[in-house]
Amino acid sequence: MRILVAEDDAKAAGLLVQGLKAEGYAVDLASDGDEALWLAETHPYDALVLDVMMPAKDGFTVVRQLRKKNVMTPVIFVTARGEVEDRVRGLDAGGDDYLVKPFSLTELLARLRAMLRRQRPNGVNVLRVADLEMDLLSRKVRRAGEEIVLTNREFALLEFLLLNAPKPVSKMAIVEHVWDQHFDSQTNIVNVYMNYLRNKIDRPGLNPLLHTVRGVGFALKESP
Repeated sequence: MRILVAEDDAKAAGLLVQGLKAEGYAVDLASDGDEALWLAETHPYDALVLDVMMPAKDGFTVVRQLRKKNVMTPVIFVTARGEVEDRVRGLDAGGDDYLVKPFSLTELLARLRAMLRRQRPNGVNVLRVADLEMDLLSRKVRRAGEEIVLTNREFALLEFLLLNAPKPVSKMAIVEHVWDQHFDSQTNIVNVYMNYLRNKIDRPGLNPLLHTVRGVGFALKESP
């Protein structure tokens, strides 16, 4: 999953980005409201974490303008201003959640998981295709009952494929949701990571679930 963090305090921003990346999220960073608005309009983020008080445009203004343009990416506002009126303003502006500083990274991660869960059909915590199962809370993956150890990037890639299964997804869509803005689109890293997953998921003796769809990209589905 790909997250945009907008925070003008360099130290706070660094800690947020570091913590989110450690959990396997691809993270882009904006340092003011104008940059946050531009990035959110041009990239299909799974969630936005926006400071309220930023240079250029505040977080409320950013979200109001995004909603007017029908960009409905879920938003968590983070701010030192915790009055009820401020929270109401944030929710009325189009935010989905509101977290008052100082907060723990653990709480932010829990709120992100809850917000992203609400975006999924039926709000499920476990994704399944055939005998492949991914628990999004424990971050464990099993195939035919056996646990599979994945890196954070492999987990994010498999999660995106599971969320879209059985529909195929393009390499561009994978890049947009699994890698951050610094990704070099000229590399073959997507193919490399798909091979990593195949070696772990489609082991000998098991029906293959990861398929290359010629001219489109990749799909996770049961074989015909």
